Amino acid sequence: MNRRYRKTIIAGNWKMNRDVSDVRPYGEALLALAGKKPPCEIVVCTPFLMIPAAAEVFRGSPVAVGAQDVSEADNGARTGEVSASQLAAAGAKYVIIGHSERREYHGEDDALVGRKLKTALRHGLRAIVCVGERAAQREKGAEFDVVRRQLREALYGLDLPQLKNTVIAYEPVWAIGTGNTASPLQAEEMCRDIRLTLRDMFGAAAARGTSVLYGGSMKPSNAAELLARPDIDGGLIGGASLNAKDFYEIVRAAEQ
Repeated sequence: MNRRYRKTIIAGNWKMNRDVSDVRPYGEALLALAGKKPPCEIVVCTPFLMIPAAAEVFRGSPVAVGAQDVSEADNGARTGEVSASQLAAAGAKYVIIGHSERREYHGEDDALVGRKLKTALRHGLRAIVCVGERAAQREKGAEFDVVRRQLREALYGLDLPQLKNTVIAYEPVWAIGTGNTASPLQAEEMCRDIRLTLRDMFGAAAARGTSVLYGGSMKPSNAAELLARPDIDGGLIGGASLNAKDFYEIVRAAEQ
């Protein structure tokens, strides 16, 4: 697959870290490093409360703002949830859907991920859909089956225009927040298989044009080796995204 057909994306996921007062100094530091023409698309996904502040500091810049979750519902009696239209109005352009922590701590399954995805796309958000296996599943040799099933159920019913606004992030659960990282070969093998699954579902041209990211303890010290692989189109970055300098080192690795 030729990467010229798709975007390279480095997306930061702050998770439940930082505070509103941190957004402006972080944003100014990142923008000073990135300049007006960074080497790839940059996304910063903050907690809900910080999205308006992030949208303000990054307005008119090459950095997009994202959310970390979205409700499957458009509105209504959904205490504690945030709708896609509310995210868009607050300034979000992207949203992470199906992160392993949402699956583990909130019981989200592939069907719910699929419903959230369609809701987000309907309201004009770009979606980063997360898939990945647990350690026990890899030990059994079931990792490819697990990820293929997650993809097929989450993306079921999407049409080609919707897929164009969908990004896939492979995040092996055993590598998230653990300091363990999939080897470049392991990451490439899965990202390639994800692209083959997309080809089976949507055709070769659609698969060639869909960005597939790697997430799972990517940091400045290992980013270049991972991003050099032909089917890894960027990263979904956790802890290393909390520091603007470290985060931009990964952006620079994407250029190399």
